[in-house]
Amino acid sequence: MRFSDPLHGLTVLERGWLSSNNLLIHPAPGEPGAVLVDTAHVNHAAQTVALVREALHGEPLAHVLNTHLHSDHCGGNASLQRAFGVPVAIPPGLADAVKAWDDAALSYAATGQRMERFEPQALLNPGDAVESGGRSWEVLAAPGHDPHSVMLFDRAHGVLVSADALWEHGFGVVFPEIDGEPGFDDVAMVLERIAALPVRVVIPGHGRPFTDVGAALERSFARIRGFQADPARHARHAVKVLVKYHLMEEREQPLDALLDWAETTPLLRGVWERWPPAGAASPRAWLQAVVADLVNGGALRRDGGVIRDA
Repeated sequence: MRFSDPLHGLTVLERGWLSSNNLLIHPAPGEPGAVLVDTAHVNHAAQTVALVREALHGEPLAHVLNTHLHSDHCGGNASLQRAFGVPVAIPPGLADAVKAWDDAALSYAATGQRMERFEPQALLNPGDAVESGGRSWEVLAAPGHDPHSVMLFDRAHGVLVSADALWEHGFGVVFPEIDGEPGFDDVAMVLERIAALPVRVVIPGHGRPFTDVGAALERSFARIRGFQADPARHARHAVKVLVKYHLMEEREQPLDALLDWAETTPLLRGVWERWPPAGAASPRAWLQAVVADLVNGGALRRDGGVIRDA
């Protein structure tokens, strides 16, 4: 089946940055139902259920797929399972950790993020293909941002579901590097893989779908080269992302409570230990400076002793 519009039969639910986008692949005749790719953050789970229900227009939901298991991409899994009785497929790398609900292996404890436990029923193995919407979606490994992440590619129509491997203006934090493991080379390798594909449109994990793939790749190649040359710059960027993300979860928090959270979050402690900032007397003083930078840049607001998401 060929479509003149590469996005025919696809509904992209573009979400705010706390949540990933959701892609609903509507069923072709003879298919058991729609397939949903990624389920956003647990804070928005009720909204995700409502948006999906509305977008289905009475169609059944047959399956949920997760590109990776960060909290902003699978936080609605449990709610969707309750609402629709739907099975969930995940990449294989952390399947045992999900079944045992190992917070440390799943990164939720290390990053200090919220997540609701869910039960997976299937694996999304690189090299496999998912047949949905009258399309064949190739499952492609996409390590870097997350070592176990995958992308989906409909070669016939040039549609790439890139998750956090490629956005219009960058890519996701390279968490293995923050955790002391290599990841930059994986990011570059995945970008090269995307560049070799006949991509017409990218549906990213965050932000709008886009068609100027060459320009997006050029920006991302420049960004990863900069991080490879200066890993401490990437670490500083990651800390700001994690603090901002935490405030998006909480909406607001007293400064002292925010600093308490940051001081005891393992990933942030690891950045302090690996890349101690010049001139910072203690982790708390450094994190206070990070918060001040985010406030000065407009990413957060300070009202007296309370820090609010902007």
